[in-house]
Amino acid sequence: MAGIGATKLKLLYIKDYLERFSDEQNPVGAEELLEMLKKKGIHCERKAVYSDVQTLRNADLEIFRVKAPKNGYYLATRTFELPELRLLIDAVQAANFITPKKSKELIEKIGTLCSQKQAQQLQKQVFIENRVKNTNEEIYYNIDVINKAIQAGRKISFIYSKRRIDDETHTVTTEEKRFVVSPYALIWSNDHYYLVCNNAKYDNLMHTRIDRMKKVELSNTRVRDYAEVSPYRLFFDAADYAGKLFNMFSGDVQQIEFICHDELLEEILDRFGAGAVITKAGDNEPRFRVQTKGVVSDGLVSWVMQFADKIEVVAPRSLRAQMQQRAEAVLAVYRRDPIADAEDIPDEAEEEEKQELKIEDEA
Repeated sequence: MAGIGATKLKLLYIKDYLERFSDEQNPVGAEELLEMLKKKGIHCERKAVYSDVQTLRNADLEIFRVKAPKNGYYLATRTFELPELRLLIDAVQAANFITPKKSKELIEKIGTLCSQKQAQQLQKQVFIENRVKNTNEEIYYNIDVINKAIQAGRKISFIYSKRRIDDETHTVTTEEKRFVVSPYALIWSNDHYYLVCNNAKYDNLMHTRIDRMKKVELSNTRVRDYAEVSPYRLFFDAADYAGKLFNMFSGDVQQIEFICHDELLEEILDRFGAGAVITKAGDNEPRFRVQTKGVVSDGLVSWVMQFADKIEVVAPRSLRAQMQQRAEAVLAVYRRDPIADAEDIPDEAEEEEKQELKIEDEA
């Protein structure tokens, strides 16, 4: 292969090879580049490689030449640094809505953003097999359709699955139902991916888990204006909306007030951000007062319950009443003695023996 075309290809081959195989600890020598080009059908001299590397440098590629650990070149600057790639890989591993198959594919693709040796080191720390992962392989196609629908302002239809325990068989079964909704936003919350949308039957917002959706189809019908079913007017503020929710439970946004133990300061700031008003509780105890806004729902009750006596709900009164009801319900469960309850249940073998003795006595 010769001529101008070969010269252009040579530059691309060298650039690609440096991206795939070179890094600071694994420089690539001129002989290695020559051998690679030879396999591509391009024969040239060593000085031509030096010239090509300089051309790539002139095109603003940071290619360094080193003498240790061996003499050669490496590509110094990449789109992503190794710590950034580590974060992306960890996010893929942690996301349980991504199937095991797709997780491996995504991690392999992330590995192409660094050298091959670096990718091998990153993937040595990948553990997927023992993680709880979704099995719905449609999810990536569904996300694409939903994104197109949101951009085009069109409704979608889909089949939504929900698991329940069958009353007759006492086994877990799956119910499926088709919905037609107006999609507004995709939100990643609590390790799940949700679609925020409106069902035309109701004047509010609903959340559907993307991993439970199948056969998502784009409709020709225009979406319902989110201003009719939410407080947003100029645009749907997904970040604000998600920040007010607890465990993706719907409800009314209200002014909330807590009194918290000082050790929960980081938890509170992480959850409510800088928008929360925090002041000392006004007593000699290590406590502080929090005033913020949020959706009052079962999700909020569950979130507060995890901190036991470290958080006291002050307002609204309805939330305080819900906390009391939940606490009493939990207390009632633990006041029962499960061992005593089990002893009250007759053993089947014992009952059969009693029945046999009764029959013998009657005989």
